[in-house]
Amino acid sequence: TWRVLAVYMVLAASLSEQQTLKQACPSCNARQLCNCSSMGLDFIPPGLTDKITVLNLAHNRIKHIQSQDLQQAVNLKALLLQSNKISSIDEDSFQSLAKLELLDLSNNSLAHLSPLWFGHLSSLQHLHLQGNSYRDLGQGSPFSSLRNLSSLHLGNPQFSVIRQGNFDGIELLHKLWIDGSNLGQYEQGSLKSIKEINHMIINLRNSNIFSEIVRDILHSVTWLEVTEIKLPIENKRLVQNSTDPFRLQKVTFKEAFFTDQTISLAIVLLKEITSLKELEAINCVLEGKGIWNTEEIARSGQSYVETIMINKVMIQNFHLFVDLNGMESQINKLKRLTIASSNVFMVPCKLARHFSSLLYLDFHDNLLVNKRLDETICKGSWPSLQTLNLSQNSLKSLKQTAMYTSRLAKLNNLDISQNNFGDIPDVCEWPENLKYLNLSSTQIPKVTTCIPPTLEVLDVSANNLKEFGLQLPFLKELYLTRNQLKTLPGAAPMPNLVALSVRRNKLNSFSREEFEGAQVGTVHLSLMECHRSLVVSVICVLVFLIILLLVAIGYKYHMVWYLRMTWAWLQAKRKPKRAPPKDVCYDAFVSYSENDSDWVENTMVRELEQACPPFRLCLHKRDFVPGKWIVDNIIDSIEKSHKTLFVLSEHFVQSEWCKYELDFSHFRLFDENNDAAILVLLEPIQSKAIPKRFCKLRKIMNTKTYLEWPAGEEQQQVFWENLKEALKS
Repeated sequence: TWRVLAVYMVLAASLSEQQTLKQACPSCNARQLCNCSSMGLDFIPPGLTDKITVLNLAHNRIKHIQSQDLQQAVNLKALLLQSNKISSIDEDSFQSLAKLELLDLSNNSLAHLSPLWFGHLSSLQHLHLQGNSYRDLGQGSPFSSLRNLSSLHLGNPQFSVIRQGNFDGIELLHKLWIDGSNLGQYEQGSLKSIKEINHMIINLRNSNIFSEIVRDILHSVTWLEVTEIKLPIENKRLVQNSTDPFRLQKVTFKEAFFTDQTISLAIVLLKEITSLKELEAINCVLEGKGIWNTEEIARSGQSYVETIMINKVMIQNFHLFVDLNGMESQINKLKRLTIASSNVFMVPCKLARHFSSLLYLDFHDNLLVNKRLDETICKGSWPSLQTLNLSQNSLKSLKQTAMYTSRLAKLNNLDISQNNFGDIPDVCEWPENLKYLNLSSTQIPKVTTCIPPTLEVLDVSANNLKEFGLQLPFLKELYLTRNQLKTLPGAAPMPNLVALSVRRNKLNSFSREEFEGAQVGTVHLSLMECHRSLVVSVICVLVFLIILLLVAIGYKYHMVWYLRMTWAWLQAKRKPKRAPPKDVCYDAFVSYSENDSDWVENTMVRELEQACPPFRLCLHKRDFVPGKWIVDNIIDSIEKSHKTLFVLSEHFVQSEWCKYELDFSHFRLFDENNDAAILVLLEPIQSKAIPKRFCKLRKIMNTKTYLEWPAGEEQQQVFWENLKEALKS
């Protein structure tokens, strides 16, 4: 017996926990994904089972994680606890989560990290700990058992110390993110224990620590991204007692601050990293005039960097920036250069001629004009350049732009889109080997023989072109999107065309003659463009069916009736809420079902109208004005009656007619918040049987005494006396 009782108690407790879980987090009911975020929870709900693989408890008010909270969730793979108020975690809280792959504890109130929390998380790949309040990682490594860890996010504005041994146990990371904005102490060698890091991001303001960290990661990090740093002025070497081969290939500076002095020193120091191939600066500030220490830079040797990307760099007083004379020896090995959204308006000819190895140049979204372009692309400049992007500048003359770029003998790819040319000449001089030309969004009104015949790809989208009839024998791809074309371009002048984009034009139909027998491989057209008549017909049919459906629904649910009744009620609202005493003709308006008419008309009416003194009752059968709209009759009868008497029964509730009558009675009576309703129950009826929309009537049945028709004759006499008293009140 005691065993049965024990099993019963366990089952009862389990059911109770599952019920609590369902109440706290309805989405957890028998689902693998349990989303309980932003529900105001201050605890982990009980009843979690082994069916759940993803548990989202983010953005709640949880303060403590206890040992038993997650004990049954043994198949959990993702646990999201970010943005709570967690300040303490029991040491064995995650002990049963051997399959967990993602744990997010970011943006909480953890003042320390315990290695015991993570001791059993052998499958963990992603760990987010940033945004808490711990100042260090302890004396040892909290991550020593996390052999499968792939990404680690840690740090916060209070994080100030990194010690040797803090990262022991981690050998390979795809991503390491550290918020070290107030990092003040870094013990040399702390990051050396990690053998390989693909991408390391660190928010760092202490420039001295930057040098120490770089020395430790030269052999492990492939891409280093540093934010908010002010580079040091003192000359601290980045390479000390280190030997090749280095792994570091790319360095990105975000929101960094440079001066003429610090950028000169940075160039010298970064050249020591012989593996470094790519430099990037995003949203940085350069304070200076370009007066760099070019002599020191030249003495430091050749740069190994092949790619430089500069995006949204603010140069204070950029119009005073000098021509960087003396930097020629540092750029002759550069292969790719991007300077975008940085107010560049020219490159000195002398400097441009030394970019002898440059293959790719991107100057999009700058301040280049035709006059300065003549200096930027002077004769002998950019001798190896193959791709040039001048889009989103202030170029006005297509003829001049073409002529200047013709000086680039090896250029085959040119993007001059989103410049406001406005006009196109008949003849232009272009680079001899030009294969790709982007003239989209340049306001040209037509295409002429200015377009070079050597092209293989041409984009003239968004130019309001009305026709296209050029002879382009080598063209393979043509983009004519967002123009005003009414006919397709001819196929014969472009015999090698394999791709044609004509979306968003004014094409109505295609004729066989337009293709002239040319075989079309793949056509990417919208349904509207390809089958306009069919689409219009289908839309018309769907609209007709929707209207038909709405009419059917309106008929079934008497929508017209409700609309007319609502209108009548609104009209009635403008009248005085109660009729003057001289206009009150009846003691009560009687609302009842036709199925109860025998009792109403032969029993109740006889008893009340033959009383002494007699009561005047208003019945719809007898007293409604013939030919008058039913709603107006109801309004007038209620307004001219002292009381409204509802004869409630199962028939009343189920009657559509009574619902209509009760609808308006409900509007008029209970909108006035008066006590004019008398309820008579012919038979027992629950308040929940009354339609929910009659909320005040249901409330009255729950709070107000109503009269119930009794079976015995003696009780019936008491019933009539009570009813008469109610009518008199």
